[in-house]
Amino acid sequence: MAAGDIKTKNRDVPMDRVRNIGVIAHIDAGKTTTTERILYYTGKSYKIGDIDEGTTQMDWMEQERERGITIVSAATTTFWTVTDPNSPVGNESFRVNIIDTPGHVDFTAEVERSLRVLDGAVTVLDAEETVQSQTETVWRQADKYKVPRIIFVNKNDKLGANFEGTVKAVIERLGANPAVMAYPIGAEQSFRGVVLLLERKALIWQGDETGAKYTEEKIPDEVEDKVEVWRAKLIEQICETDDTLLEKFLAGEEPSIKELKTALRKAVIAYKLVPVYAGASLRNKGVQPMLDAIVEYLPSPADIDHVKGINPKTGEEVIRKTINEEPFAGLAFKIQADPHVGRLTYLRIYSGTLKAGQTLYNASKDKEERISRMLLMHANKREEIDQAFAGEIVALVGLRETATGNTMCDKSSPIVLESITFPEPVISLAIEPKTKSDQEKMGYALSKLSDEDPTFRIKTNHETGQTIISGMGELHLEIIVDRMKREFRVEASTGAPQVAYKETVKKTAEAEGKYIRQSGGRGQYGHCLIRIEPLPRGTGFEFVDGIKGGAIPNEFIPAVEKGIKDAMENGVLAGYPTVDTRITLFDGTYHDVDSSEMAFKIAGSMAFQHAAKAADPIILEPIMKVEVSTPDEFMGDVIGDLSSKRAQILGTDKRGRLTIINAYAPLAELSGYATKLRSLSQGRASYYMEPSHYEEVPKNIAEGIIAKSGKTA
Repeated sequence: MAAGDIKTKNRDVPMDRVRNIGVIAHIDAGKTTTTERILYYTGKSYKIGDIDEGTTQMDWMEQERERGITIVSAATTTFWTVTDPNSPVGNESFRVNIIDTPGHVDFTAEVERSLRVLDGAVTVLDAEETVQSQTETVWRQADKYKVPRIIFVNKNDKLGANFEGTVKAVIERLGANPAVMAYPIGAEQSFRGVVLLLERKALIWQGDETGAKYTEEKIPDEVEDKVEVWRAKLIEQICETDDTLLEKFLAGEEPSIKELKTALRKAVIAYKLVPVYAGASLRNKGVQPMLDAIVEYLPSPADIDHVKGINPKTGEEVIRKTINEEPFAGLAFKIQADPHVGRLTYLRIYSGTLKAGQTLYNASKDKEERISRMLLMHANKREEIDQAFAGEIVALVGLRETATGNTMCDKSSPIVLESITFPEPVISLAIEPKTKSDQEKMGYALSKLSDEDPTFRIKTNHETGQTIISGMGELHLEIIVDRMKREFRVEASTGAPQVAYKETVKKTAEAEGKYIRQSGGRGQYGHCLIRIEPLPRGTGFEFVDGIKGGAIPNEFIPAVEKGIKDAMENGVLAGYPTVDTRITLFDGTYHDVDSSEMAFKIAGSMAFQHAAKAADPIILEPIMKVEVSTPDEFMGDVIGDLSSKRAQILGTDKRGRLTIINAYAPLAELSGYATKLRSLSQGRASYYMEPSHYEEVPKNIAEGIIAKSGKTA
């Protein structure tokens, strides 16, 4: 077998024995470590990967191993059998497709696209840090796609670990309904196992070795009372989701464990309860009960039953059952440039079957594409397959036009599934090749990388001829430049990071654009009148065709819109894109002979510039949500420093021995913040930030931005 190829046993398991799950969490909560343990215990890998040693299977990129973080979501397939006689799903072998997602906010697109195609998720929490900011963000993303999940409270062996405090934070900060299934025995240094509450079983792991072996023991006296309290609460929670069990419960009769587990499975899939497990992945404790829970409580593709979409030809809603017998439909959720096989398109199959060599219809782009090869992925290794079925996640080779979020289907039964929405980039920098020979290679590398990553944008500044790249944060762009160097052998220099400002207007105004040229032969004539008005933040752009009585012929209206859109790209104040406006084209005139699309495009552009200047234009800046964790003694200094950065302090929380400061701060003021925070706190404070919203820039700062841009308003 060739290097990089793997062989998967008994692939053709029935759909109800497949689990498509993701591992999601805040950075450093232990997602990749937990995933590595899952692979080890399921027999997928023979040696446990270690982040610190750079030997993990899922973090396979050089940059991931060097930095100890996950950058791209990696997919793998493994198998697990539950041995519990009361299992609600039986004791067969289950196929588990796992996607390990990044925790860093700069790679939010990887989490978003993974959640869109997963049936269930494991949320990993740190028992000391409890619910952190990024956990809230990924939790909201999972809510958006209605993904059932279980919680694994990791790091119970860490100093300051607080399992009950973490469960409380899940209720308060995530608004979830946690059902505690496993209660930890001991905490911090003395953490040694868990009690499975329903079965009243104590599982004790001896030592920190690979931990595949644990013993069942009597429940230790120190947790016996706690176990009974939490068990009674758990049974009551489960019974409340099922009328039959509730009747039994109210009559004073305890339902059987099998009945409780079966009801719990339904409640998890309906997102009424979230089972909570405890462990310490790095010390190899508590992972197996969580693996059982993945199989027992998270849904299979068969539980999802159907997907909804739109027929692109008629605009009507289509319901497609998630079975092999239905016409084929799948969603492309990730594009990856593979050095060995070229462009890989990751696809989640929702209905029907797929064969290598088949021609597919891209309903989102109205194009046909042919699959040359079909692969099952294990991180960056692969296995070639001939056929794939509903519920599977596969990688296809040969699709050239397909992009992230496109629906692939059978041409005779077209359907467009709900796509994936991505946030806008907030930071950009100028990049240029170091040598002439790197010029062409850089263009190729950037286009390949933007194919893979929908939050990475490239644009050329026509005035300066510079290439500008934009992304979700400094780390995001740093990784992109690093990947260009390593994967595409392109040497490039970059400018200082620039904040992605935007422009908008504060009031309504009307203006006309008139373009008339007479120069021998046929002339040019385009004339339009538009109204510009502000829209709420984050709305984007809306174009309204208000032409009555054919004042401008229909064929020229798209040209006016295109002219306006082009002009909006460079704003009127400092050259930044204009957003959150509605533009209504309400009148104009045309010439039978001289009018053309080009003339109306130029007229639209002129009209926009006049209207925007008259509508009180302003500059908007990205505001970041910042969370600083600091020991109490540095709190005053940290708050003082944030205030000097135009930050709005939202409040503080206590979390263990640390104080958490929450604030909104302009991205423009946060350059080099990591170094500043380290020096303020003797290296003991840490921070996390994510894009929140856009706000108007104060007048004195706006004047500086306009002066720097060299534009005259």
